[in-house]
Amino acid sequence: MAELTPVMKQFILHWGEMGSNWGLNRTVAQIHAMLYLSPAPLTAEEISETLGIARSTVSTGLRELQTWGVVRVVHQLGDRRDHFETIADIWEMFRVILRERKRREIDPAVAVLRESMTGVQGESENAYVIERLEEMLEFFEVVTSVYNQVEQLPTATLRRIARLGDSFSRLLSLAAQSERQPTPEM
Repeated sequence: MAELTPVMKQFILHWGEMGSNWGLNRTVAQIHAMLYLSPAPLTAEEISETLGIARSTVSTGLRELQTWGVVRVVHQLGDRRDHFETIADIWEMFRVILRERKRREIDPAVAVLRESMTGVQGESENAYVIERLEEMLEFFEVVTSVYNQVEQLPTATLRRIARLGDSFSRLLSLAAQSERQPTPEM
């Protein structure tokens, strides 16, 4: 990759800050940003030199990004080194990140809540605790159901839904109002 422009530097720094806000190591997020901006796959050495970070840090970051499913190794003819690229389609990239966050965060929470619910069955002295756990479990089950439905949609369909913006919100609001209104008796 050529010299970073001021705009590229600004984006890489910002992506690093966003990553740290989301619980990802800042340097790992910066590596990801650099790969996202690169028109061609990069070697770990190129990333290390351009970002001014240790080669071992780059290797660790690349492994983490691979476990997230947003970076992959590619090989180039005549070059024995590994080259790395990230998902170019931003919609697909966020789908992969969302899928991984669900797997790492929501799925374990649901499992613990279900296990907790089986452990408190029949304990009337824990009625308040049971009620809280049931509400949280129901919430996560609904979120999982919505996620599973959205995950089945093609990316092009998600784009169209997202672009509907306020129109989609108004449609949902009208649907909710019609559900709340009593049906006339005949």
